[in-house]
Amino acid sequence: MATPASPPEEVEPEAPGLRKIIHIDMDAFYASVEQRDDPSLKGRPVAVGGTASRGVVAAASYEARQFGVRSAMPSARARRLCPGLVFVHPRFDTYRAVSQQIRAIFLDYTPLVEPLSLDEAYLDVTADLRGIGSATRIAELIRRRVREELRLTASAGVSYNKFLAKLASDQNKPDGLCVIRPGEGAQFVAGLPVRRFHGVGPRGAEKMARLGIETGADLAAQDIAFLKHHFGSFADYLYRAARGIDLRPVQPDRPRKSIGAERTFAHDISTGPALRETLDTIAGIVWERIERAGAHGRTVTLKLRYADFTLVTRARSVAHLVSGKTEFSALGHALLEEMLPLPQPIRLMGLTLSSLEGEHEEREQDTAQLSLL
Repeated sequence: MATPASPPEEVEPEAPGLRKIIHIDMDAFYASVEQRDDPSLKGRPVAVGGTASRGVVAAASYEARQFGVRSAMPSARARRLCPGLVFVHPRFDTYRAVSQQIRAIFLDYTPLVEPLSLDEAYLDVTADLRGIGSATRIAELIRRRVREELRLTASAGVSYNKFLAKLASDQNKPDGLCVIRPGEGAQFVAGLPVRRFHGVGPRGAEKMARLGIETGADLAAQDIAFLKHHFGSFADYLYRAARGIDLRPVQPDRPRKSIGAERTFAHDISTGPALRETLDTIAGIVWERIERAGAHGRTVTLKLRYADFTLVTRARSVAHLVSGKTEFSALGHALLEEMLPLPQPIRLMGLTLSSLEGEHEEREQDTAQLSLL
């Protein structure tokens, strides 16, 4: 796996418009907050989430991850993998409060902060408020302040675009820093397994492997026509990502347009019972987020990605605000029933509520990819 040269040096613009981007990702955020606030949990495998028969792990400490426990995993399976696992009921009010403290640190350096969730964000420090001039130095200062002021750890990626900065923040986790300088992006991406690319799940990686694509270099060797033939609209993203290209700007907070969740499956599913059970689980997760945000909406959208990567969506709007979890789930199920039987198995399902009213404080579109958490 390719790794940028060490020690990391400053990312300096080498062409007009080149940015200095930092991606900050808190380490096992929910679980780390619990371990910080309860000393008896330090060094122990901790899972934040429900313990009911259909409960789901919201976050796992690094000690739990050593046993294979992961976010979005059914709680029952997590207990089988790690018999000594300690379950802690989530305290979302606390996590939001800590997230605001972290964001306040970010805003000391730049107003251009784009939160992705409570525990990660992009920062554009091309023109930082303190005149430091070094994105690497700013990332180091932020990580130090998070450690000293909040007693938590964060990993950071520094680069000249968002795609590379996010890859870099995951490179040396936990409590690490990675810098990808101008001119290094394509080489860095070339050595990565395609599974590291955001949006490429287990089934996508398997399909690519069957096509002889296992690394970024393999992906970059394919032309756009080949990628469009096999991956449809996903091809444009793959083509750019394989070359380390991402022109998206960092966008500060804007009113959130939807709240949702989606799940990529380890194995494609197609049967009615499996589809309905999965939809129930996702609807429950989404409605918890809706209640935490204090939001209300009128439109429910069901998203399915078939085994061949074809993406289809169906939406239904009502004249009134969706009244509760029961109605939200029922609308999702009505959309699913209209599509059954499916023409082929699916690899991903998502459900969102949009046309929102209420508190939208976190980001424009809050749709978590459960398989990537």
